Amino acid sequence: MTYSNLQIFIVEIIGTFILVVFATGSIVYDAEVFDGNLGIPFAALAPFIALLIGVYSFGKISLAHFNPAVTIGYFITGHITKIQIVYYFTAEIIGAILGSFFVMTFIGEKANLGANAPNHDFSIFLIFPVEVLASAMLMGVIFYVVYTKGLKGFSGVAIGGIVGLDILFLSFISGASMNPARALAPALLSGTFENLWIYWTAPYIGTVITAFLFCKKFQAQRALNYE
Repeated sequence: MTYSNLQIFIVEIIGTFILVVFATGSIVYDAEVFDGNLGIPFAALAPFIALLIGVYSFGKISLAHFNPAVTIGYFITGHITKIQIVYYFTAEIIGAILGSFFVMTFIGEKANLGANAPNHDFSIFLIFPVEVLASAMLMGVIFYVVYTKGLKGFSGVAIGGIVGLDILFLSFISGASMNPARALAPALLSGTFENLWIYWTAPYIGTVITAFLFCKKFQAQRALNYE
């Protein structure tokens, strides 16, 4: 079944909203209620759950991007058209801002609304490549499940799992956003912009690298099939 751009637009707003509420709301809730004692494991679990909901609810309609960097990766591999980039990007930004507004209204305003922040005890020459790596691994898992089983079976677990693992093991260095929309919304509403440039550059680099690698891989496979 083919879905319209309007349907894609709507579910991307909803899915991104859910992701941002869980991903940033968990950080704010931890700060408001537990003084940050739940820490990174709690912050890693929340987006895992959000992506389980999003992938299984909306994957068949929009491929469950919820992330502008992922959208660019899908464009490079030919899954979406140029005009669809506009629908996806607009929906993802709107959904993210609505998510942060929800967090600010109903959960709290501590921790800069859950805005991503790198650990400046590390050099930017480590922080930036780690953010690229985290985003590249996310895109790699997404392409793996799409090109093998589609967004079925354990795909939601795999995609949510890599986000959770990236946060668990890499956020103490780079903040592990992997998602420009998720980074933008809390930064915008809290006025915390100093680190935003990292999350509006590194994730795109990571997903673009992975997308080109997958393009080359499947072009090579198709060439072998014709021999």
